Amino acid sequence: MNDFTADGGAKRDILSEKLDLKTKLAYGAGDLGPAITANISVFYLLIFFTNVAGIPAGLAGSILMIGKIWDGVNDPLVGFLTDKTKSRRWGRRLPWMFYGAIPFGIFFFLQWIVPRFSANQSENIWPLFWYYVAIGILSQSFYTVVNLPYTAMTPELTQDYDERTSLNSYRFTFSIGGSILSLILTKIVFDNIHNAQQGYLVLAAVCTVISTLGLYWCVFGVRDRILAFEAKRIQAEEPASLPFLEQLKIVFSNRPFLFVVGIYLFSWLGVQITASIIPYFVVYCMGLKFEDVPTVLIAVQVTALLMLFVWGALSKKVGKKIVYFLGMSLWIIAAAGLFFLQPGQIVLMYVMAVMAGIGVSTAYLIPWSMIPDVIELDELQTGQRREGIFYGFMVLLQKFGLAFGLFLVSNALQVSGFKESVAGSPLPIQPESALFAIRVAVGPIPTVCLIFGLVLTYFYPITREMHAEIMLKLKERQEKRGS
Repeated sequence: MNDFTADGGAKRDILSEKLDLKTKLAYGAGDLGPAITANISVFYLLIFFTNVAGIPAGLAGSILMIGKIWDGVNDPLVGFLTDKTKSRRWGRRLPWMFYGAIPFGIFFFLQWIVPRFSANQSENIWPLFWYYVAIGILSQSFYTVVNLPYTAMTPELTQDYDERTSLNSYRFTFSIGGSILSLILTKIVFDNIHNAQQGYLVLAAVCTVISTLGLYWCVFGVRDRILAFEAKRIQAEEPASLPFLEQLKIVFSNRPFLFVVGIYLFSWLGVQITASIIPYFVVYCMGLKFEDVPTVLIAVQVTALLMLFVWGALSKKVGKKIVYFLGMSLWIIAAAGLFFLQPGQIVLMYVMAVMAGIGVSTAYLIPWSMIPDVIELDELQTGQRREGIFYGFMVLLQKFGLAFGLFLVSNALQVSGFKESVAGSPLPIQPESALFAIRVAVGPIPTVCLIFGLVLTYFYPITREMHAEIMLKLKERQEKRGS
């Protein structure tokens, strides 16, 4: 590589520069695939299971729960392994993304097939159940393989406090943009393909191709910057790595990290529970058609995308905490209001969707902007950079919480008497108990989650001033090692 000299000078020059637009765009593109696939899954996989594959709501929720629990379990393992990966050509993170991109796309696609195991499949649902469990586990495994190394690269691309917020703005521009694109594709597909099963297959195929290409854009676009960071990290001669269990002990003794985990957990419980139940709410409670669901979701996501730039600029002036409080307050009002909406109040529904979108953007931006600060505090205390294990355990706890939340919601639907259907049959009329359960899941439950997130944000200890002090001490330590 011509970019590197024996004394490491060129590496330091690259890292001292501000991130250019090309690198920021490439980094952002890395979240395009995970965002598209996760968005389609969170909005439509539960209703696909109940209304196309004909799986009862409780079993459908169990499939999602098993996948999420496994996803959480493999996160810290992959994070630990990426921290240990050594590749002169790709560094620690990029090999995982490079080799995992294609399997990631394939197993996402296989989730949307409804295989026929018997002529009377509705009487024996278990082969279908275990098929989706197996494919879900494999799909979640490769999602982690490409997404966790990607998220762990943020502090490696830049060590500047405000630059990280800017970098995450690009990331979530692609993330929310990918979510919007997936919803537009959904509307186009289902407006033109009226067989639900075929429509999901076409949609999954298109999303698979886009997702895989986005990952390769990221890998090749950030490679020089990542390798420069890796060379500098190796040159700094970090202390010998601690055993895995000892690393866990240090991770969970990092108090600010526990706050960030809690903030992220409650924010995304609100996001995921709302996203999973919205299709049911639009169709069964508001009396609209299934084809109208993407339009409602687009209103949320477009608003969230536009507000990313507003919140990113505002956070530099007033700080991350105040931005989070402002966004979440509007979302709480919207979530509480959805509970009382009645059929025919369509304009009001869209107003609340826009208000929710304003809050959703802070759920994307703020927790992920906090994590690099926590990692640098750990580096100051231990002398090691362990991005992988921090990101892994953050996502582990978040996914355990999501698995439990989705399991409760889906089983509440089944207990309330929700009636599933199969592709091609008319939608059943739901009992009042099921409609009430849907309203509770779309309003009060997310509201409670968001309030807990606000309380934790209020007590989060790392400020801009504290981060500047951490970085100064780290710089002094590096200068002593270099002298």
